Amino acid sequence: MVEIPAIDLRLAGAGSAEETARLRDAETVKAYAERMHELIVDVAGKVAASLGLDGRSFQDWPCQFRMNRYNYTQDSVGSPGVQVHTDSGFLTVLQEDECVGGLEVLAPAAGEFVPVDPLPGSFVVNIGDVGQAGSNGRLHNVKHRVQCVAAVPRVSIAMFLLAPKHDTESAPEELVDDGHPRRFREFKYDDYRRLRLSTGERAGEALARLAA
Repeated sequence: MVEIPAIDLRLAGAGSAEETARLRDAETVKAYAERMHELIVDVAGKVAASLGLDGRSFQDWPCQFRMNRYNYTQDSVGSPGVQVHTDSGFLTVLQEDECVGGLEVLAPAAGEFVPVDPLPGSFVVNIGDVGQAGSNGRLHNVKHRVQCVAAVPRVSIAMFLLAPKHDTESAPEELVDDGHPRRFREFKYDDYRRLRLSTGERAGEALARLAA
């Protein structure tokens, strides 16, 4: 579930105008996060169905909702805003800043990063490490980064569909056969996150350690 503190707006009338505005903003963020949760659960279900895994539910999988603000200056233009990494979970739904670019993904064939230009009214979907392992390599995690391209503030909003912390993650038998042998050993997501943190390997290298 998306863990967002409950806010009782009935208290807002007793405070200052600034407090009232803050509480209303918080309620707006909460409502937006709930809608993004609905979206990411729906997308994940359709991705699973595309692999022949009909009826898989992600409703109770833990999620993380994050709002990022990058306060870029002229001195930071051309420098990284976020270093190269893959997302650790199953998949991510990202709303990009529609006015400022900077998101880049690695094109494996070319071995070069290419920009993902903002497209108003759209979302970006990234497959994470759990998505690659759980699909037995049919889906691919995406190496990506954020570069500072202009001396203006940049905002992005992301919902991460992670994985149950204590459940064992492994590709289902439907995705393993003679032509597609098992590519990764089973693991627990909480253990995998600790592996990424302890090794500093956050761009797919930690997942490679779990190769079958």
